[in-house]
Amino acid sequence: MKHLIVLIAVLVVASGLCAQSSQVFTTELGAIKGYDPVAYFKAGKPLIGLKEHTFQWNGATWYFSSKENLELFKANPEHYAPQYGGYCAYGTADGHKAPTQPDAWSIVDNKLYLNYNRNVQADWKKNQPEYIKKADFNWPTVKNSQ
Repeated sequence: MKHLIVLIAVLVVASGLCAQSSQVFTTELGAIKGYDPVAYFKAGKPLIGLKEHTFQWNGATWYFSSKENLELFKANPEHYAPQYGGYCAYGTADGHKAPTQPDAWSIVDNKLYLNYNRNVQADWKKNQPEYIKKADFNWPTVKNSQ
């Protein structure tokens, strides 16, 4: 049993490291951990996507809560996809990749930003314009890092 727990821990860490070498933060559940990127804009909240509504884009599998949302994303993925490949916007502003939680999000100037968790999101919201400028500047370098 102890070996199984160690093996699971190693696999979790390894999957996190593999996800971070990608330009899109993805897990075994897909981009945004299987949540629908269009729903943030249309429903104003995160909605889990469905297996029957998926799309491969930018090296990741994206899930959608409806066929309509899938079609909207296909027509303009750059508009609906989260900034910085779905990595934490606050972390990107600080010069590194960090995973995100689907419920720690904001839309600023019609762009979706995700954060590591709600505590980080609270810090992010204190000075979003400055953090966005820093993250935009850092992203070309950060996106190719591990």
